[in-house]
Amino acid sequence: MDGLDLLAHISIDPRVCHGKPCVKGTRVMVWLVVQCLANGDTVEQILEAYPSLGREDVQACLAYAAELTRERVLPVEVTG
Repeated sequence: MDGLDLLAHISIDPRVCHGKPCVKGTRVMVWLVVQCLANGDTVEQILEAYPSLGREDVQACLAYAAELTRERVLPVEVTG
């Protein structure tokens, strides 16, 4: 499954979670899944904490975050 297929797992609905991107059919926001991964949680831990999610949903959250980074530049400290 490629990134575009994974993005089909994400929905944005102004009536759900104030329009924040969520895993389709849930109220689990993309940022929450990505934050869990950034904090060092494993995919298994996320799936245990959010039983409505599947492994492909977690991958979809990462694919969505990857697409966002293509669209805007976040400020980072340049060293060297």
